Amino acid sequence: MPGNKLPILVFGATGQQGGSVAAALLKAGWPVRAMVRDLATPKAVRLSEAGVELVPGTFDDPDAMRAAMNGVHGVFSVQPSSPGGTVSDEDEVRYGTTIADLALESGVKHLVYTSGGAVGDRPTGMPHFDTKARIEAHIRGLSIVATIVRPAAFMELLVMPGFGLNEGRFTFFLKPDQAMQVLAVEDIGKLVVAIFADVGRFAGQTFEIASDSVTGRDLEALFSQSAGRPIAYARFSNDVLAANPFLAKLTALLDQGPLAGHADLETLRAINPELQTLRTWLSGSGRAAFEQALGAGGGWEYNA
Repeated sequence: MPGNKLPILVFGATGQQGGSVAAALLKAGWPVRAMVRDLATPKAVRLSEAGVELVPGTFDDPDAMRAAMNGVHGVFSVQPSSPGGTVSDEDEVRYGTTIADLALESGVKHLVYTSGGAVGDRPTGMPHFDTKARIEAHIRGLSIVATIVRPAAFMELLVMPGFGLNEGRFTFFLKPDQAMQVLAVEDIGKLVVAIFADVGRFAGQTFEIASDSVTGRDLEALFSQSAGRPIAYARFSNDVLAANPFLAKLTALLDQGPLAGHADLETLRAINPELQTLRTWLSGSGRAAFEQALGAGGGWEYNA
């Protein structure tokens, strides 16, 4: 960590990825600043109580973002995306590119942008991922020290309502013997802390991050063991995929390779040996969410 201990500005600190990064930075002794829309919300108050310096602002207010970057060492950049239903694809691109431009203008020493695991050199045909590719390209065109990480599918995604755990089954994208990499959201922060702590190693890099690889059969075995009763696994039926174009495109991306994940798990675990496997997550910090999913119905919504 630099001796000056200037703060890291974390965007999205009241959300999943930003919250993970803020918590990990605080644990590692970094001063943390976060831009929030409303200082009085419960999540914002909890951040403040944890020691985060809060500044008011929104992604639609470049002046507020510029002010928030004043005097910081680094910036962690994450934006809301269209599947969340609050922004458009063009909004996401504008937010991501504006943050990068302002970071350059403000003399930020290190920008870390979180993209998506399926993002690559070729368009996916899914705006949710292709918006991130456009932001990545913009960052690479700037004369700023930057690192881009592409998180795999979140373990938290597996315990969302709508996959059938409450009915003693689990239906998902994978074929029984097909593998996909996954990552616990809280582990994103562990890796981002290491990136900020060693700019010389990670400057200019773009890489996928994950902590485990599982097949459909693995999910059946792990969920059955964790539930204490059989949880049968099956891939989404053709009828389900035909009725849900978004789900069908995600499944196709998995079959084609991009969504399967290609992170170097051995190298990532060397960076932080505390990265969780799905098994350890289910028996630890993910246990409560898994138990809730066993008793919760409801529809599926994509959240990444």
